[in-house]
Amino acid sequence: MGARKRNMAERLKKEKTEKYFAVLKNCPTSPRKMRLVVDMVRGMEVTRALDVLKYSEKEASIRVEKLLLSAVANWEAKNEGESVEDNNLYIKEAFVDSARILKRLRPAPQGRAHRIRKRSNHVTISLDTKVNEKTEELALENLKAKE
Repeated sequence: MGARKRNMAERLKKEKTEKYFAVLKNCPTSPRKMRLVVDMVRGMEVTRALDVLKYSEKEASIRVEKLLLSAVANWEAKNEGESVEDNNLYIKEAFVDSARILKRLRPAPQGRAHRIRKRSNHVTISLDTKVNEKTEELALENLKAKE
């Protein structure tokens, strides 16, 4: 591997360790149905998104809620002793990709057959903390006071 590729790989690996995310693979739900739920919570604060998912009537919201809780647990594992509410944790990016499609045949009249496609998907949720201008100013003042 060349130096340029190695440097890029190391940079991507470092960025991945600084991200807080969770991935759900091969979920047996249509990507179209899952995107409706994911679009509903993208960009929301975590606590509000959990409330929305809990009371949503869509079946896919159960899986997205569980995935969001997993992403929060990953965040808490790297940031011990900090609470979600104090850090203004929000869903930075959430996307749904199509996964494998199981192809089945259903009998049709006159000896024919219709193809049934059972779709599945991959869901990825990434979290980040919102930094307000006021919190940035307070952090800078604290650093100056320590010096």
